[in-house]
Amino acid sequence: MTVSDTRPRVLFAGTPEVAVPSLDALSAAGFDIVAVLTREDAPVGRKKIMTASPVARRAAELGLHVIKANRLDGPAVAAIAGAAPDVAAIVAYGGLVPEEALALPAHGWINLHFSLLPQWRGAAPVQHAVINGDDLTGASTFLLEKGLDTGPVYGTLTEAIRPEDTSGELLERLSFSGAALLAQTLSAVLAGKGVAVPQSGQPTAAPKLGLEDGHIDWNQPALAIRRRINGVTPEPGAWTTLAGQRFKLGPVTLRQDRSDLAPGQVLPSSGGSASALVGTGSCAVQLDQVQPAGKKMMAAADWARGLGQREDVRFE
Repeated sequence: MTVSDTRPRVLFAGTPEVAVPSLDALSAAGFDIVAVLTREDAPVGRKKIMTASPVARRAAELGLHVIKANRLDGPAVAAIAGAAPDVAAIVAYGGLVPEEALALPAHGWINLHFSLLPQWRGAAPVQHAVINGDDLTGASTFLLEKGLDTGPVYGTLTEAIRPEDTSGELLERLSFSGAALLAQTLSAVLAGKGVAVPQSGQPTAAPKLGLEDGHIDWNQPALAIRRRINGVTPEPGAWTTLAGQRFKLGPVTLRQDRSDLAPGQVLPSSGGSASALVGTGSCAVQLDQVQPAGKKMMAAADWARGLGQREDVRFE
């Protein structure tokens, strides 16, 4: 796909890895990306090393001008105005765009959002879709306005949610298919052929998830537990407590053949692929990967070998 010879001026706004495919797609499509807006460098890892965002790093590789701002205040808005974009494309930037900035590009700000709007408006649409047990999700491009993800929609695509999908895996797939949708939408809008349709249907909210959202309640049914673990993987992460210490969890497998364990009860499984089973409010689940306090993530089978035949281990 190519854009017209007029080379419309595009501002791209985004921060995390999930926004990088969209930046690449717009660059490959031939848009004149006059500036990239992203959040400021942030401390990463145990040593808190100040690190540029994935979008900032990719923009530097592409030789693009980068504007770093956590808030679109006076200086940041002035920098955007100085870039004189005809349109702005935004993917998970991570900050609010004030009205004075919204008014700068003649064609507005076009947002790629990873849900079928008005479903799951907010910061964590994919995570909430997985936790909720949705069978289908997708991505939408819409005209950004003052309300939270309320603007009229230009285009959508759909994506099935597989039972084993974590939010990270699903979001990665959507980041690539959504990038193509964003490029198509920008081309249509700049050619005067884009049509934005008002959202219809009952909105649902997808607020940002916090650490407590990953705390597993073993009294819940096994299916709900699997969905929650998948939904918070990789961030903010699933966890429980063992002997008063946080114990992190990877995805689990339902064991409908075992319903004899009390909620939270841990029992090593037998056989060549020995792992550990945990009781829930329905059937048991089998652990895949775990991270005991003070250790690295490991195969649950390796951890389970250290339990021997103990039956007094219980997650809380």
